[in-house]
Amino acid sequence: MKSIIASVIVGAGLMVAGSAGAVDMPATAKKLNCTACHAIDKKVVGPGWKAVSDKYKGDAGAEAKLITKVTKGGGGVWGSMPMPANDPSGTKQAEIKELVKFILSL
Repeated sequence: MKSIIASVIVGAGLMVAGSAGAVDMPATAKKLNCTACHAIDKKVVGPGWKAVSDKYKGDAGAEAKLITKVTKGGGGVWGSMPMPANDPSGTKQAEIKELVKFILSL
């Protein structure tokens, strides 16, 4: 009986520790509706942002590439579903740069 109680306590502790380390989606991502297709840690329509960060680790040109991809859209990197252009007018560049920096920091 003591081992069952200890297991439950350890399990609960691990769940709390896991959620404490979780990262929340930035408000800008919600404002720009990125959350319709992306999550931080899992594929939705598009890739999870952690997977994007992992893919571009060590790539000095990653920030510029991703800003262009988010701005103009495109496809072929993560499957057949293309990402639509998110800033064809060029008015959201500061917000997009903020989001790309966040993604690459994961």
